[in-house]
Amino acid sequence: MTRIIPSLSEVAANYDALFVDLWGCVHNGVSAFPRAVAALQAYRQNGGLVVLVTNAPRTRTAVESHLKQLGVPGDAWDSIATSGDSARVALYQGAIGRKVYFIGMDGDTRIFQPPEILDDPVDIQLVPLAEAEGILCTGPFDPFADPSVNRADFLYAKQKGLKLLCANPDIVVDRGERREWCAGALARLYTEMGGESLYFGKPHPPIYDLARRRLSAMGKRVAEDRILAIGDGIQTDIAGAMGEDIDSLFITGGLAVDETKTSHQPDPDALDAYLQREMQHPTYAIGFLR
Repeated sequence: MTRIIPSLSEVAANYDALFVDLWGCVHNGVSAFPRAVAALQAYRQNGGLVVLVTNAPRTRTAVESHLKQLGVPGDAWDSIATSGDSARVALYQGAIGRKVYFIGMDGDTRIFQPPEILDDPVDIQLVPLAEAEGILCTGPFDPFADPSVNRADFLYAKQKGLKLLCANPDIVVDRGERREWCAGALARLYTEMGGESLYFGKPHPPIYDLARRRLSAMGKRVAEDRILAIGDGIQTDIAGAMGEDIDSLFITGGLAVDETKTSHQPDPDALDAYLQREMQHPTYAIGFLR
């Protein structure tokens, strides 16, 4: 049974580390949530470690720069694990070949920087779809266009047997008051059409492995039952935490604000109905991170 809690501090002492989602929990893509930032700062002041685990299809340094722009201070977190970095390792290990067709926005091209942890990265070439051995998707060209606009290209790619590397498994995200499509929506469509999609963000294991490596890099060994995952994506953050057998705190005032009838806190009956429908069972729930 999911327990609705009033604040992070209610359960913080039970955990030595947090794996915290960003979009919808710490910021809305436009500005930081002050109470969420304060909660993370207080957790760290009491000795806890905070790893920001995000499905951003970008490098850790790019996410860090974006956080500064949004007003998320550096004392609210210890390290960052991004789906972009997880995908980058696979890309430069040759997971989808050397000749790659890129689907994404211009600002996401930093993903083509070879990761430092690889001694012998393959040489990646960006090519038109007709010459490609695989597809790298960080998101749609137009985040407001229905994913179906890619059907013609995806049919061609499927017939050629191309794999699609998805650097952000999120389906949608809310930027302020506007909802945008993410790379996960395109990968889902490609899979439905019979293509093969490879995922490197939540809820899939590689990004959690990266998050644990971030903890290890700080010289910390944290038991699985002392990690709490926090997020607003029921099929990414919460499903991923359940798959990793770690506790989770579901932020109901994010993507599921309407379904859970969240104002300050979720409506208990609406929350229960939503969780049953989604077949997910977070340890805790709260309206907003605070």
